[in-house]
Amino acid sequence: MNLKKVISLSLIIAVFALPSLLSAHCQVPCGIYGDTLRIKLMKEHVQTIEKSMNTITKLQKKQTNKNQLVRWVNNKDEHAEKFSEIVTYYFMSQRIKPAEPENETAYKKYQDQIEILHKMLVYAMKSKQTTDLDNVEKLRELIKKFKDTYFHEH
Repeated sequence: MNLKKVISLSLIIAVFALPSLLSAHCQVPCGIYGDTLRIKLMKEHVQTIEKSMNTITKLQKKQTNKNQLVRWVNNKDEHAEKFSEIVTYYFMSQRIKPAEPENETAYKKYQDQIEILHKMLVYAMKSKQTTDLDNVEKLRELIKKFKDTYFHEH
């Protein structure tokens, strides 16, 4: 293979591979975190889930094209999954640090934050399973509760 082909092949691989690698915040300890951005993204995902649920409910009442209904269900599920990824891979894996039980204050805070994040995962899962808007409201409440406990230390 000549040098031109190698460079061209390398560029093609970079164009298609790098965006997928850069789109998610990885678990490499780079020290670059966007906590407030992640909270905003979580709120945006919840808003999209809510809109999807409302649209699904409207479409179910009409004699409508089933493809449109399926697209809204997929949209709701996709945003619930993205929400869960932020909770799991960003906050639980990277940002919330375990605390030793001997340090009662830190341990209590750790337990509270993990409990809130776990509840978020449960309500995100329930949002995928139903169109019950109570799940959306619970997610909003939990985001606020988590934000209050998390940013209190920052």
